[in-house]
Amino acid sequence: MTMIITVRRSIHKGVSDITAGIRRKLRRLAQLSNKKHLMINAIIIDDEPQCIRTLANDLDSYCPQVRLLEQCTSAKEGLLAIRQHQPDLVFLDINMPWMSGLELLEVVGEISFDVIFTTAHDQYAVQAFRLSAIDYLLKPIDYQELITAVRKVEAKHSRMITREQLTHLQENMNPASSLQRIGIPTKSGIDFVLIQEILYCEADSNYSYVHLTNNRKLYSAKTLKDFDQLLGQTEFCRIHQSFLINLNHLKKYYRGDGGYVEMVNGASLNVSRSKKDELLSRIRV
Repeated sequence: MTMIITVRRSIHKGVSDITAGIRRKLRRLAQLSNKKHLMINAIIIDDEPQCIRTLANDLDSYCPQVRLLEQCTSAKEGLLAIRQHQPDLVFLDINMPWMSGLELLEVVGEISFDVIFTTAHDQYAVQAFRLSAIDYLLKPIDYQELITAVRKVEAKHSRMITREQLTHLQENMNPASSLQRIGIPTKSGIDFVLIQEILYCEADSNYSYVHLTNNRKLYSAKTLKDFDQLLGQTEFCRIHQSFLINLNHLKKYYRGDGGYVEMVNGASLNVSRSKKDELLSRIRV
């Protein structure tokens, strides 16, 4: 009899544990379902009505998770809308009369929302956004890029813009500036460094080491290809599949099959045969 009671208790406990486990899983599924259906409250600020209509239509067609609260045709209207609605996301045109998108954010004060800048085709402006690690959409906006940008906001893979990023974006917008900085995503956040302080970048699979002056080194989630696209139009040269160097910090080139270079910090880096001619043309040899 004692054995039968013990078995019954064990069965009852086992059923209770299973039931509790099922309940926990159901609660978790409900939480995930609710999370998936959370709406992103957004506003659009752009002085071109046609651009607003196109973006609004694309959001309606491809981004149903975005609830468009207001469409503003001036920075002044946009400022009032931000204060009234407290949106999660703002699509913000960078170039507007009376007040630019950057100036608007300066007036806003604390930025408690995500921002996706929209900008007309301007190679230098696009480069400035990339260097500052700020999300942007190039007009005319491609719907697939729009979907990707919204999903990043939804998944919180993109952080809200910081004052430091805005400051560096303004600096990078000036082609004559010698204080251009690049935002380097690292494990702890985004490090901003002067481009002139970068000695060279070194590939490490899908990551990169960024070697700086004063024996500093950053480990970044960007690939060497990413850095090449960001910095290739400046004084940087890809000399090998593993190295992108700042020519301003090149000390000496040693001839050979491909040869190798010595940087000002004493580092010796191989030059591949396929990159040799490009390097020599860049250093005018």
